[in-house]
Amino acid sequence: MEATVRWTGLSGMSFLAETGSGHAVLMDGAPEGGGHNLAPRPMEMVLLGTGGCTAYDVVLILRKSKQDIRGCDVKLSAERAETEPKVFTKINFHFTVRGRQLKANLVERAIKLSHEKYCSASIMLEKTAQITHSYEIIEDAEIPSEHDTQG
Repeated sequence: MEATVRWTGLSGMSFLAETGSGHAVLMDGAPEGGGHNLAPRPMEMVLLGTGGCTAYDVVLILRKSKQDIRGCDVKLSAERAETEPKVFTKINFHFTVRGRQLKANLVERAIKLSHEKYCSASIMLEKTAQITHSYEIIEDAEIPSEHDTQG
């Protein structure tokens, strides 16, 4: 895996990141640090990446478990150390999983497997942060197909 991060110029603290897979992301600093608040902060990107990593796992595991999953959101709430290096010290992952007749034990299992085995990002962050999880399951209402007919 490779990435390139390039400072975009003398007038601020913006950086253009390019991934080895050919995607670009802009990052910026807070105004008090010389940035212009034009894009996510680098540590926000770490949190975003971790959320994406674990949500990916949960969806994949539930699909493989033959669950009718229709949506998966994860809200990450994090605390950082007061002094440098300002590592993450606590992170809660709150999953909202939507689907039809999802089994709570399989949702719990998917979250646990992601955290303990598959999500490299959360496993790395666990070295400095206390990681907690919570979840809720929302039953998807029946959505009729456009091909259904009345009558």
